[in-house]
Amino acid sequence: MSIVLGANQYGKAEVRLVRVVRAGGRHDLRDLNVSVTLAGDLAATHLTGDNTVVLPTDSQKNTVYAFARAHGVDGIEEFGLRLARHFVASQPAIDTATVHIEEYGWQRLGPHSFQRAGGEVRTATVTCTDGRTEVEAGLTGLVLLNSTDSEFHGYVKDPYTTLPETNDRILATAVDARWHYRGDNLDWEDSYGAARAGLVDAFVGTYSLSLQQTLYAMGHRVLTDRPEITEVRLSLPNKHHLLVDLTPFGLDNPNEVFVATDRPYGLIEGTVRRADDGTVDPADGGRH
Repeated sequence: MSIVLGANQYGKAEVRLVRVVRAGGRHDLRDLNVSVTLAGDLAATHLTGDNTVVLPTDSQKNTVYAFARAHGVDGIEEFGLRLARHFVASQPAIDTATVHIEEYGWQRLGPHSFQRAGGEVRTATVTCTDGRTEVEAGLTGLVLLNSTDSEFHGYVKDPYTTLPETNDRILATAVDARWHYRGDNLDWEDSYGAARAGLVDAFVGTYSLSLQQTLYAMGHRVLTDRPEITEVRLSLPNKHHLLVDLTPFGLDNPNEVFVATDRPYGLIEGTVRRADDGTVDPADGGRH
């Protein structure tokens, strides 16, 4: 029986970094969680324990901190690009470096005072391979809710179906979005802000007959507004809000009192992309 080493990589996970920019009396804050993975000609360390070409993960951690001081953190995409290119260029045995960054938001309370924002997290993943780079950005934990303008009916009914059809329901989700960029020399802050705004605007403005329809509308809006983005991948859990039966108490419930459940939940996932490098543009469907 022949046994061989398969694909492998190593790196430093979840390097917590807070960068304070002290511009006089006003400070700015970037709060990051950085993970680095390196891949290449690393067979010797696995097969014989020869660490000649292994850059310690502790050194990778230190590089993150040193680059934050030397170059600053203007944006997580740019910071990730700088790190990934450095690891490939400086390590002969490494042909691929991937840097994944999560950024936690803080709300300004004063010149040097902040309050941690909600659960939403900005993300970026940069992969550098022999001079070629790919940049993916996104967000997770963006909680959105429409209290009306959502229906769900006309679905398959089998012997186990108990869900009633509805012409008016709460639609809520926690958006997990990833989008892929064309190119690696962009105004990252502007592009991220516009992509996020497109997701939110499409959620708010779409009269939804299904969460699937809303998913497509959100991805379509981002691609329509941002030509530098080539595809959008979305994962949307359906955060169910169930109408409470108040008839035992002699009360009606005209879509006003709900119980919010966190599990089990429907999970709707999909990718909206450009076809032949042109915007996918089937009939819009739905009312706005």
